[in-house]
Amino acid sequence: MNNLLFGNSIAHTILIYSIAIATGVALGKVKIFGISLGITFVLFTGILLGHLGLDVNHEVLEFVREFGLILFVFTIGLQVGPGFFASFKKGGLVLNLWTIVIVALNVLVTIGIILIAKVPAPMAVGIMSGAVTNTPGLGAAQQALNQIVEASPGMTMPNIGLGYAVAYPFGVLGIITTLILLRKIFKLNLKEENAKYSNPLKASEGVLLHFNVIVTNPAIFGKTVRDVYKLIGKDAIVSRIMRNGEVQIARSESVILENDIILIIAPRNELAEIAKTIGKESELDIKSEKSDLTTKQILVTNKRVLGKKLGDLRIGKVYGVKITRIYRSDMEFLALPELYLQMGDKINVVGEEEAIENASKLLGNSTKRLREPNLIPIFVGILLGVILGSIPFAFPGIPVPVKLGMAGGPLIVAILLSRYGHKIKLISYTTPSANFLLREVGIVLFLASVGLKAGGQFVETLMSGDGFIWMGYGILITLIPILIVGCLAKIFSKRNYFELCGLLAGSCTDPPALAYANSIASNNAPGLAYATVYPMAMFLRILAAQLLILFFV
Repeated sequence: MNNLLFGNSIAHTILIYSIAIATGVALGKVKIFGISLGITFVLFTGILLGHLGLDVNHEVLEFVREFGLILFVFTIGLQVGPGFFASFKKGGLVLNLWTIVIVALNVLVTIGIILIAKVPAPMAVGIMSGAVTNTPGLGAAQQALNQIVEASPGMTMPNIGLGYAVAYPFGVLGIITTLILLRKIFKLNLKEENAKYSNPLKASEGVLLHFNVIVTNPAIFGKTVRDVYKLIGKDAIVSRIMRNGEVQIARSESVILENDIILIIAPRNELAEIAKTIGKESELDIKSEKSDLTTKQILVTNKRVLGKKLGDLRIGKVYGVKITRIYRSDMEFLALPELYLQMGDKINVVGEEEAIENASKLLGNSTKRLREPNLIPIFVGILLGVILGSIPFAFPGIPVPVKLGMAGGPLIVAILLSRYGHKIKLISYTTPSANFLLREVGIVLFLASVGLKAGGQFVETLMSGDGFIWMGYGILITLIPILIVGCLAKIFSKRNYFELCGLLAGSCTDPPALAYANSIASNNAPGLAYATVYPMAMFLRILAAQLLILFFV
């Protein structure tokens, strides 16, 4: 047992990692005042084991840490990649701009701490990563430090995991505290905010909604559905038409007459204007009327249609069905002709049973195909990511060449692979459960490694006084940016409170804050906003951590 606990064998290493991860995950499920640290508790169990002298071989620890980081950021890239580019459109663009402001303010506060408080840049970046609960940023900073240490003989590697560890707990609590403060500052009533978001004619941007309109505008009479789209001037889908009690699919060439009732699908913030252009709201819901039409979801699994525009497939004209929406990576899109299809897309189709069945043969609709692991594209993607992360880029004013590192390289490749991989026959689709498993394994390996390495110095650092000072700096980095942006977004963008919750949680890539927001919301606004800004936030935080190290070390 002595050799197993304190030796230097493979069994010893596996034992220590298993204890750290299993204990940390178990403790992370414990909620205090409704808040839990989740798997991040693995970091603190690793610190405890390191403090007790239960360390592992240095070379093994470095490998496990780097491989865990690669696995984590690569699967994150696969998850967010399909919706990454689409998130910049319309309402997503506004939310992403606020995210850029938050990240920029985090960086400015950190620079102030470096220049004014004279905190060493590596430690300040570690504190910043903990304060915004961004583990990949910590990994990117460590990668950048490795480059500098390798290029500077005699320089020792600073343990920035200490700064991360002391700042992280309040990073989680600070974001949730800010959400509560914003509610108090603006005297918001949760029931009223929920009601505003649920009313399609009053709410701000959000999910797609269906809306029934009676055609009363003479300018619409005799026009085809295609003409109506041009008159509306906004992205929308006319799904069905009800005329004289009969419901039919709204094809592009279908003619709309006076007093027709049409079912429209559009972003909630545009419904009021669209309804006004066409006529007035109908109390009759076409979807509830008896007809031969039904709605089903079809999975895109046929490799031949991947990367093709929806309009080029002419599914509606060939099969007599109507495609209304597409669900991808927890995001919902209108089925517009210019939208490219990707593996795993769920397509909402309206039509008769037989017609839908024929359309599903073209698209694939094979759940078995989605369950098959695409291991070759995943490891080819990791290979390409490591190569990209290892390429040095020289910039004037920076003493060493910039590398994307083991965090940035795989992340970028994964995002690009998930969007364009079909063009080079690399389909990297993974099921949500498989992606989640790989992601969680990667992050717990990384966190356990960081904790084990920091454990030997953590208590000493905390007791010496520096730890509490760093914690104070972390509080500033956490609170100042999100309080400022939270107030500005509420005042100038008129964002719904629950959208603000998702924006602030997503910009800090903080799942506990999202969990809190979801617990007080009776809608999916927090999750939608979180998913919209998460890719941009993750990318910027990894890049910012590296640049701060390269500029100030």
